[in-house]
Amino acid sequence: MNYSNSNSNPIIRDIILLIVRVFIGFSMLSHGFPKLQMLLEGGKIEFYDFLGLGPQITLILTVIAEFVCSILLILGLFTRVALGFLLFTMVIAVFVVHGGDPFEKQELGLIYLSVYLLLMAFGAGRFSIDHMIEKRKRASDW
Repeated sequence: MNYSNSNSNPIIRDIILLIVRVFIGFSMLSHGFPKLQMLLEGGKIEFYDFLGLGPQITLILTVIAEFVCSILLILGLFTRVALGFLLFTMVIAVFVVHGGDPFEKQELGLIYLSVYLLLMAFGAGRFSIDHMIEKRKRASDW
């Protein structure tokens, strides 16, 4: 078996991308859903105020990233756009909100950030709506 071959089996790569997308998407949903509930409850919002936008606007933007973009990631729809929002949110969470905290408080955000960077580099893979759209677009270009 040749372990030095850098070309992996494309189907295995696409299956792994699907598994990682779905797992990390549902994992982030577990953080976004409580924030969505907080937003919908309508009470006083106590949330980090990013760049003076106010806690409510910051919470809305965070819900869009952590909840809506996680669903897009799971589906593989507008994957790189969704990842852009998720990456930005994790950078703010790790380096601004928890910037002065010990590594243990930053670790989970850094793991999300790392996985999002990998997905940004490799894309959604074959088992995604993005791939189906691109395939259909290429077929209609003929």
